Amino acid sequence: MLTIAASATFLFVPGARPDRFDKAVASGADVVVLDLEDAVAPDGKDAARADVAAWLATGARAMVRLNGTGTPWHADDVAAVSRAGCPVMLPKAESGRQVAELAAALPPGTSIVPLVETARGVRRAEEICAAPGVVRPAFGSVDLAVDLQVDHTDDDALRTARSELVLGARSAGVSAPVDGVTTAVRDADRLRADTVAGLALGLTAKLCIHPAQVDVVAAALRPTPEQLDRARAVVGAARAGAVAVLDGALVDKPVVDRARALLARAGESVDPDGTH
Repeated sequence: MLTIAASATFLFVPGARPDRFDKAVASGADVVVLDLEDAVAPDGKDAARADVAAWLATGARAMVRLNGTGTPWHADDVAAVSRAGCPVMLPKAESGRQVAELAAALPPGTSIVPLVETARGVRRAEEICAAPGVVRPAFGSVDLAVDLQVDHTDDDALRTARSELVLGARSAGVSAPVDGVTTAVRDADRLRADTVAGLALGLTAKLCIHPAQVDVVAAALRPTPEQLDRARAVVGAARAGAVAVLDGALVDKPVVDRARALLARAGESVDPDGTH
């Protein structure tokens, strides 16, 4: 079972390239996303869907990005993933109703990641995240930039939209969003900077478009040893359950809760009394 809610790296693979499916799994990405939408030309949609279905039928596990609602291929995509029983990504998610209709057509319990990539979708982020089946949203930075007529590499231009999606996910009670892609495939510094910037806004995962990006993103999302040491010290200082002071800084419940969340993101469990 893919743990979509807690995963950090999501690697897109063209659905028309079955020779890359196993290689994508070997990349170490938490979730492989077999893409039937943007990565496949219109005349190759049926063949790509068949290749994806055949690979999933072997017991392999992946998420599938469907073609969008209203496209000629959507219904056949939904039928194929329903038989496979895999999680799905819905592009151009713009309303809770749209997502709910997809959920009703899929087997109960299917995990859905709505890809929010239009101004209308951003404005309805909470409604989308609260729809049945949604485990967390993803941010479609490149398509949103086209919709807004801004540069997708401009962090300032898309910062508000990213924050809106973070707030929508939190308000709806689902996991934090997956940030959009960095299109500079071989620029590790840019990729690292983009990942850290997204994390600072509350996006705790990232979409990748090349296997070489996976390790860079995973490392950038991982708490540093210094952050972990500080979080452990904060939790330890609050063991008595009262407000404490650590290195001259107030340690109260919100500070402790944030420290616990950081430790949990690193895979460390902390008991209520502060012990590991």
